[in-house]
Amino acid sequence: MSLLPDSRPVEVGYRRTVLRGGRYSVTLRARSLAVAAGFVLVLALLAVVALGLGTYPLTPSAVLQVLLGGGEALDRTVVLDWRIPRALAAIVLGGFLAISGALFQTVTRNPLASPDVLGLSNGAFTGMLLAVVLFSSSGPLMTAGAVIGGLATAAVIWSLARAGGVQGFRLIVIGIGVAAILASANTWMLLEVELETAMFASAWGAGTLNGVTARPLAGAVACAVPLLLILMGMTSRLRQLDLGDDVATATGARPARVRTLALLLAVGLVSVATAVIGPVSFIALAAPQVARRLAGTPHLSLMLSALVGAFLLLASDVIAQHVLPVSLPVGVVTVSVGGLYLVITLIQEIRRRA
Repeated sequence: MSLLPDSRPVEVGYRRTVLRGGRYSVTLRARSLAVAAGFVLVLALLAVVALGLGTYPLTPSAVLQVLLGGGEALDRTVVLDWRIPRALAAIVLGGFLAISGALFQTVTRNPLASPDVLGLSNGAFTGMLLAVVLFSSSGPLMTAGAVIGGLATAAVIWSLARAGGVQGFRLIVIGIGVAAILASANTWMLLEVELETAMFASAWGAGTLNGVTARPLAGAVACAVPLLLILMGMTSRLRQLDLGDDVATATGARPARVRTLALLLAVGLVSVATAVIGPVSFIALAAPQVARRLAGTPHLSLMLSALVGAFLLLASDVIAQHVLPVSLPVGVVTVSVGGLYLVITLIQEIRRRA
């Protein structure tokens, strides 16, 4: 006879469903699925609206007709050739930036850790400028320079912060310092190059979707697919890190190796995105935390982070191009909003630690 008044099992935590297939399983949480479905719907509606805005406006019904294979010839040219690469770039690259930010924040266990705060975006911009100054302004060389610059900056920050570990404020403080040095170097190079090159580089350095075509976007996706496949295979290891190093080691994970690989994947994703649209701030910083709070989960969801990042970048681009009195690069909008978000996050982090 049980001494408990009610011997029924008590469910704790989050309502979830586990799908099993052989050795693999996927955990689905009802609230996370609802939030993901909502963002997919809102993102689709926003994309249709974005494809219809411009000097040649189109109604949502006309945009849908084009997307379904119909529509007039001019409408098809405007939507498929001129506008859809920009919208797809905002969705895809915004997702890449958000996943990168989620990886940084998971590994460091700090909501302030993101590629733009740590200076990786500035490093990619430095690599791009060096490629332009030393070689030429061709697309492949600029892309290679941005990727190499991001990776080199990550290596420098990692080597300086390694003695104290990648957790805590040490990594962030070192990253901010490196970012300041790189920003000064970038300004100096812009003052030394020719006027036309400086204007082009400054526009790209602000973070912009102007002039994005299908070819560089396809190249970015091709580079990111292997990184995402590797990331899918190590998702469970990342979840184990949330339990602490001792528990993660006891359950078969190798925390140091998992962190190193996760940071390399994060650097690769942000470098790929930066090579196409320049250093766009705020998305990688805010999207993972917004997704976590909406879903109410104890950890950062990569899928939800990607959806929130895609929505934020596309919405920011719509605001920058069609809401403000003057058309601006999307990075100007994200920096303005991100500055306020960063101040709020810093205040909350200080209060939590106190």
